[in-house]
Amino acid sequence: MKMQKLTGLLMVAGLLSIATISVHAADSEHSFKAHNSTTVAIKKMLVSEDGKTWGGFDIGAGIAAGGSETLVWDASTDNESCTQWVKAVFADGSENEPVKFNFCEAGLELEF
Repeated sequence: MKMQKLTGLLMVAGLLSIATISVHAADSEHSFKAHNSTTVAIKKMLVSEDGKTWGGFDIGAGIAAGGSETLVWDASTDNESCTQWVKAVFADGSENEPVKFNFCEAGLELEF
């Protein structure tokens, strides 16, 4: 009986390890790096599939001037197109011109 419990625990531990690896792999597939090369903090990032209807992208407290952050897409966007328009809203209220990016591109880095 003890051997069966041990075998069962080892199997569960193995499955949890595989699940953890899968979750991290999924995160890396939907992540990208954003660099703020300006002198003003980025307070919001807006994204749009069509360049007309904009939604917010969670960047937490923002991206400091000169700073970089790794950002991860929410799973709710999985059915959207890889190609999205993006613009930043800065602490002074200004916005940059929207730029189209392919978020399915491996190692994508955005620079504002």
